[in-house]
This record gives sequence, C-alpha cells and structure tokens, in this order.
Amino acid sequence: MSNQYDADVIVIGSGALGSNAATILARSGKSVIILEAGEKIPRWKIVENFRNSSKKGNYNSPYPNDPWAHHSYDEQYIENTGPFDFRPGMLKLVGGTTWHWAAACWRYLPNDMKLKSLYGVGRDWPMEYSELEPYYQKAEEALGVCGSDTDDQSGQGGSAFPPRSKPYPMEPEGETYLFQRLKSRLSPAGYHFIHEPNGRATRTYDGRPACSGNNNCMPVCPIGAMYSGDKHAQHAEDAGAILMTDSTAWKLEKGTDDKIIAVHVRSSKGIDTRLTAKYFIVAAHGLETPKLLLISDIANSSDRVGRNLMDHTGMGLQFLADEPLWPGRGAVQQGGIFNNRDGDFRRHRAAIKHAISNNVPNMAVASRLIAQGVIGAELDKQIRHQAARWVDISTVFEILPQPTNTVRPSTTRKDALGIPMLTVHYEVDDYVKAAKSVVDADYKQFVSLMGGTVIEDNTGWQNRDHLMGTVIMGDNPKDSVVNHECRCWDHSNLFLATTGVIPASGVINPTLTGVALSIRAAEIIDREI
Repeated sequence: MSNQYDADVIVIGSGALGSNAATILARSGKSVIILEAGEKIPRWKIVENFRNSSKKGNYNSPYPNDPWAHHSYDEQYIENTGPFDFRPGMLKLVGGTTWHWAAACWRYLPNDMKLKSLYGVGRDWPMEYSELEPYYQKAEEALGVCGSDTDDQSGQGGSAFPPRSKPYPMEPEGETYLFQRLKSRLSPAGYHFIHEPNGRATRTYDGRPACSGNNNCMPVCPIGAMYSGDKHAQHAEDAGAILMTDSTAWKLEKGTDDKIIAVHVRSSKGIDTRLTAKYFIVAAHGLETPKLLLISDIANSSDRVGRNLMDHTGMGLQFLADEPLWPGRGAVQQGGIFNNRDGDFRRHRAAIKHAISNNVPNMAVASRLIAQGVIGAELDKQIRHQAARWVDISTVFEILPQPTNTVRPSTTRKDALGIPMLTVHYEVDDYVKAAKSVVDADYKQFVSLMGGTVIEDNTGWQNRDHLMGTVIMGDNPKDSVVNHECRCWDHSNLFLATTGVIPASGVINPTLTGVALSIRAAEIIDREI
C-alpha cells in the first residue's frame, strides 16, 4: 500500500453505528472521512415535512427518497422473491434510521449469546457477555440511555439482570397511565412487565432537552430529546472528521495483499471519486452492507455474505379495553412482557417479547369507524371513546439464522447511479411457527383480563425493522464473515459496523448492541493505526 492516503479511516455510512465509530477515531486524532449517500437535513425541516405529509402512517414519508438514495418503503428499492413481503423502514440521510426509531436500548442476556451451547439451536456468539459489557456501558453513555437498575430483564421476576458495571446514565421516565393499568390488571396472572431502556433524555443530556412527551418519536422527535445518529455525526465533524454527503460508496477495491486499499464513490451528478485509507469501516445497514461487499466481490470466502437474514418477524393484537387507558401520552413505547424471553423451551420454539405500543391511536380508530360508515357527531363521539380504550400489543419472535434467507444485489434493477438495488428472499421457519400458539394463548388472556373487545388478533407475520445476520459473526472463517472484533476474516483492515454481524437474534432491538460493537471496533482500529 502507498504511504499516502486520503484518510486514516473511511467510514461508509453516517448512522448511529458509523458516526459513533467515527467520533471515537476523530477525537483520538485520526483523520476520518464519513461517506453518506443521502443528504443532511435539519430537524425542523423533517418535522415540517411530517406536518405537511398526507401519509402520516408512513414513517419514511417525511424523509428524502432520492433516485440515488431510496428509502426502503419505496417499492423499487426491495424486490421480494419469497413468500414474505420484507420491507423494513430504513432511511438514507445523515444520522440514518435512528431518526425514526423508538429508541429501545436493550442488552442481550448472557444466554442469548450461547444459544447453540445451551439449547442446541442456532449459533453462539464468538464472545462472552462479560467481554461486551464494558462496551454496552460506553454505548449507553454515548446514546444517553434512561433505564431501570432493578428490573430482571430476563423476564423471570428475579433481581436485577443482566449484570452491569455501572447504573444507567439516566433514571427512567415515569410510567404512563396505560402502562400502569395494564401492569395492574395483567401482573396478577403472572405476566412480568419490564421497563424498556431507552435512548431518550429524562433530563438535559449531551445538548438534548428532557423528553416532553410529544409522542412523536416515530417518525421524528420534534425537540431532539430522543437520540438520533446525526448527534454523533456532528460530534465527529466537530472533532475534525470530514462528512461527505451525496456520496454513494459503490465498490471497495482490494489490493494484492488482500487489504482494502480504496473505496469508489459516486455522486448524484455521476462524478466518480476514488478514496484511499489505512482502514475502512462499512456502516451501511444490514441490507446495504452485504450488497456492497457482494458487488465488490470481497469478504465472502465463506459464502455467508448476504445470507442468514433475520428480522424479529412479529405479530400484533389490537383490542378495546373495558376502561379508559389513555394511550398516546409520553414515549411511543415504554416496555413490555418478557415471560418468554429465556428458558429451556428455546430448544423447541422461539423466544417471545410482547411490547406495549403507546402511539396516539386516533388515526387507526377513525379509519376503522369511517370504513364502517360512522360519520358526523357519532364519529367524533366514537373516536373519543375508542381511542381512550385502545390497546396495541406488538409481538416479536426470536429468529434463527437460515442461509436461505438472503439479500442480494438485483440483477435486473438499478438506481439512478447505475448501482444495483436489492433482492430479498425471506421465509418464516418452523422454529417461529412453533411459538405462535403461545402468542395466541397470551392474546386471548390479555383480552379476557382487560374485558376487551378484539379489533385484530390475527395480523399475520409482520416486519420489525431489526436487520441481523447478513454479515454474520463467528469464530470460524469457513462459516462467518467477521470475527469477534467485527473484522472481516478476508481483509484485516476492513471492519463492519452493522447489526448485520449479530449471529443470534434473541428478542430485543439490536441497535445498542450494534453501537457497542462499533465502539469496540473503533477502539481496536485506533490502537492499530
């Protein structure tokens, strides 16, 4: 490799994972370039876009959908070849998809990381929980997580778990009335309610104001109390990193020694640039990262790039309770029921998490009533009555890595830059289907205990926007893409900062884990340069 480089490190992607890695390296004095395919947009503009949008239920609607940087609700972006319509809500702009997440910041359990050893299914992580724990702490501090230090997050009703080296950076917010009432009526039946650790400020933190309960986390927090990746993109810039927008990485170039020597970048005007660095971090999301590797014909000696796609495929329940619960006050979700998070049952069926949705339900209620022909004063009366009693349960299932669940560059469709778009093949396996009867029984019990009237209890399989497995981590280069450091087996200077490395899905949102792994990778690179 040449002694002259454009940067010490090039980070491809400016979302929460890439920007946290870039911030660490830039603050350490390394020269860093961040490449972002999309635009840089101020928060006020996204809020205004949402207010003016006619598609309030489409959380991607307020965000750019450029011909060279599609968001994932664009029908052109993903072609599905399997029986499942796989369409998670990914964004392309500075800060990435955490602009419109619900900010859940869970840790995996030690048992989640030893699924094969303990239960004989799936895969183990190539590391112990204790090795990742210090980086969980750093990730929580970076994202400003509020949480309960007393909950048993395994859902077994015990003492505080999993182990922590320090308390959460911020105390949890107060329980919503909805959460209080459901907890009061369902807990006596043995359901364990767990507070959701959340990247939402409960006091001023890192320049963010305390949450004021706008209930607008999805599609955008109007005041920036909820963490989003643009925060660390700005931190990285402030520390000296160069942020290049409208810069789509379309090819990684390999040298004669198997190290990556350059990335080829294309702008919306069709201008190509070749950039060199000592190290490269691919921090595109779990679909775009494998696409880039496959187009570049790198990192795939194991034939695992783009395989093992996992997404916490889920189900949902909506019903009307027999008392006013007033959903829609506070954060869009605050926690849920974790009785089936861990146990010997995982030998035979998926783990389960029930989350309590707290979105304002007026639109869903009104649409249903209008479809029934309710109008005028009666419509207004019924919206008020039903919205106050609306209960929405969002369930996720543990997914096992299946090599046949794939993401590939399209062979027939290209974007405005001439770069292939995505083809996905995804199926729900028997391990998940074996857990459906448990969920059905829970749903029946929830409705009964709340004196409920069912609106929908058979939603079918649903997207959950948690992309894992596509550049899977392992301890053997023959069946994995990266090692425990998130370093590609095939290229010693190429690291992948994506939840796509996660080898065992559990039932918790993977973002905090992705940030923890990215911080760890950045520290490794910092020591080696």
